Order: sequence, then structure tokens, then C-alpha cells
Amino acid sequence: MTLTKFDFMSLRRISQGLSVCLVVAAIVSLSTRGLNLGLDFTGGTLVEVLYEPAVNLQEVRETLDTNGFQGSQVVNFGSENDVLVRLPQDNTSDLGDRVLEVLRDASASDISLQRIEYVGPQVGEELREQGGLGLLVAILGVMIYVTVQFQFKFSLAAVAALIHDVILTLGLFSFLYLDFDLTVLAALLAVIGYSLNDTIVVADRIRENFRLLRKVSPRDVINHSLNQTLGRTIMTSATTLLVLSSLFIFGGDIIHGFATALIFGVIIGTYSSIFVAAGLLLTFNVTKEDLIIPLPENADVDSMP
Repeated sequence: MTLTKFDFMSLRRISQGLSVCLVVAAIVSLSTRGLNLGLDFTGGTLVEVLYEPAVNLQEVRETLDTNGFQGSQVVNFGSENDVLVRLPQDNTSDLGDRVLEVLRDASASDISLQRIEYVGPQVGEELREQGGLGLLVAILGVMIYVTVQFQFKFSLAAVAALIHDVILTLGLFSFLYLDFDLTVLAALLAVIGYSLNDTIVVADRIRENFRLLRKVSPRDVINHSLNQTLGRTIMTSATTLLVLSSLFIFGGDIIHGFATALIFGVIIGTYSSIFVAAGLLLTFNVTKEDLIIPLPENADVDSMP
């Protein structure tokens, strides 16, 4: 019985080897380079000012560097006139006032203060701990849900795919040394949800086909299920990427990290739902006995598909 249009499982070994290499590379980067943690996690000062007229951001950066505020991040916030300055941890809570004074002395523009926020190191450490705990709780919740709704082998495959996606996304931010703040952490949680949604759709079709195609091998059932859901997977990913690309291009520097994490997460999540999660089901030797509904004693077996 021929069902497969494209034999995804023939690429299982290659894709698993590629995934292992990428995960190892990401872990090495995270261990050696670490993450470029933002002000939310390290503590520091945030100053938002409004320029009339708009100012060149490079001039603002040079002004701050010249006056001893090295390592500051300067981005537009919403409009060209609104400037957000993020400064690393400092022991003095009046750092924002000093920055504002320097900016006013160096510019002929009318500068009005919008807000000054100070995040202490203890608060930043708590945010790091709570963010990591949030990721662990999300993954544990996924494992419990998939075990209850499907089967333990499906749960292991789904969680492995999620961990794969999270590690690779973190590895991207580590390798490129992009800013990692609360918006990126929120994007990681969204990536978990998106990847899980794709995996659940595929898993549900695999479960259904195991019950319908009783005389077909597990490899062919998984391949057939992937081919059936492929169109939906591609269309969903493509439309999501269109929206995220618009955010990345037109959303401004303030959400570049958020958009970058989601764009990469959607791409890698689509890949993992097809090759990682489904491939692991075959590796775990999932069979129709794991999922099939027991037949009544007097059922006509020959009438089943």
C-alpha cells in the first residue's frame, strides 16, 4: 500500500545528526560567550527623552561615550523624536539625572524628560530566576498535557522538540551577541507555544492514522501523516512569518530582539515538528499498540481498514 508523496523519514538520520550538531554548537556558545543580558536582567538605568526636532542617534551615542557613559544603548522608541537610553549597572541612583544633563548640554534641541527607571541588581537577578522558572514550568506543563492527551512516547518527542527550539534560539542570540531582555524571553515562551501547536497537529494526525491504517507500518503512517499536514504547516508558518517580518522591518529597534526570536523560532519550530518530533517517534518505536483503541470481542476485524 503506497501512501507517501515525500519520504520525510528517509531524512531522519541526517536531520537528527544536524540537530545534534546545532544543539551542541549552541550549548558551546552559551557556555563560552553567554548571553548579552539586557537591563531587565542585569540592572541599570533607563532614560527616555523627547527631542524637538529629532536628533541623530549616532550623535547621542558619541556624546554619551565622550562623557564617560560607555556601553550605553540608544534606540528610538515609537518615533524619531523619542529616544531611549539604556545604561549598564551603576552604583548611583542619580545616573539618569546626570545623563539628562549631559544630553541637554551637548544638544541645541529642546529635550524633555519622559521617564527615568532604575532597576537594581537584586531585581534583575530575580527576573532571571523567574524567567528561567517560567520556561521550565511551561515545558513541564507541555509534557504532562501531551502524556495525558496522547502517550508518553509522544510526550518525550514533543518536549525534546521544544527544548531543541529553545536551545537553538538562545544559541542564536549568544552567537550573534544580540540583546536578551524580557521581550525576548516572552518571545521564547511564544516559540514554545507555536512549536507545540505544530507538533500537536502532527501528533493528532499520526494517532488518527494509526487507528485507521491498521495494516500499514509505523514509518509509512508517520510519513503519510506528515504529508497530510504539510500544506497546513507551510501556510501557517508563511503567514506568521509575513506578520513577524513586518514587525522586524517597521517596528523599530525596540522590538527587533522580540521579532528576531519569533522569526527564528517559527522557522526552527516548523523544522522540529516535522523532523525532530516525528523522527523521534520512529526512534522510540511507536506502534499502533501504543495508541490503538481495543476492539470489542465480537468485532469484525476484516471490515477494518
